[in-house]
Amino acid sequence: MSQITIERHGKVTLFTINRPGRKNAICKDTALELQAGFTEFDASEQRVAVITGAGEDAFSSGADVSNLPELWRCIPGAGFTTDKPIIAATAGWVVGGAMVLTMMCDLVVAAESTRFSYPEARLGFTGGMIAGLAARIPHKAAMDLMLLGRTMDARRAYDIGLVSDLVATGKHLEVAMEQAGTLAESAPLVLTTIKRFVNQHVLPKSPAESMSETMRQLNAVRESADTREGMAAFRDKRTPQYTGR
Repeated sequence: MSQITIERHGKVTLFTINRPGRKNAICKDTALELQAGFTEFDASEQRVAVITGAGEDAFSSGADVSNLPELWRCIPGAGFTTDKPIIAATAGWVVGGAMVLTMMCDLVVAAESTRFSYPEARLGFTGGMIAGLAARIPHKAAMDLMLLGRTMDARRAYDIGLVSDLVATGKHLEVAMEQAGTLAESAPLVLTTIKRFVNQHVLPKSPAESMSETMRQLNAVRESADTREGMAAFRDKRTPQYTGR
């Protein structure tokens, strides 16, 4: 059973983490499906993506500890890259890796019920990618979230720039889709150039971001048809026929 739903609304693609019974926790399959879906989105003629969670209890409660994912796979700029805009629409809990996911989106429309939490210091584990938060909001506010693990409400998140819009609960997806519609009607080359300049030359990459990008590129080679062909040709003692795929 699919862990996400993907819908096309004109030039806007809507991704919904669809596990409300688990507060939209991201399991291994969820991460893989999001990675594949966004990779397909980037290669398509679609212009803007919106990501949200089913229901209003949680955008996502983070990694599913009963089926741990390789969470980096579904993080923009790590598990996949795209120069197209991505908007997160949040309500309820945004926890751990889900907070990293929204942090890496270009815009975040947060319902008033949104609550951000990064409890990994108390749980004894971190993937390290959250360190990039300190490049996106004031340093001390980032350290409060990362070290003390205190919950941050939507108003505070808006005031420090963690989210771009604060709206009434129940309106977050509507507003995000409206903004996506505006972006879809804008000049794509301008949007992609601005995003590329910001991501490549303005925002520094944390060590975990760089590591994840390296893993993604190496996995692309490891999982390629050329790798399979090379191994088969070696086994069969013949000249390989590579296709670059």
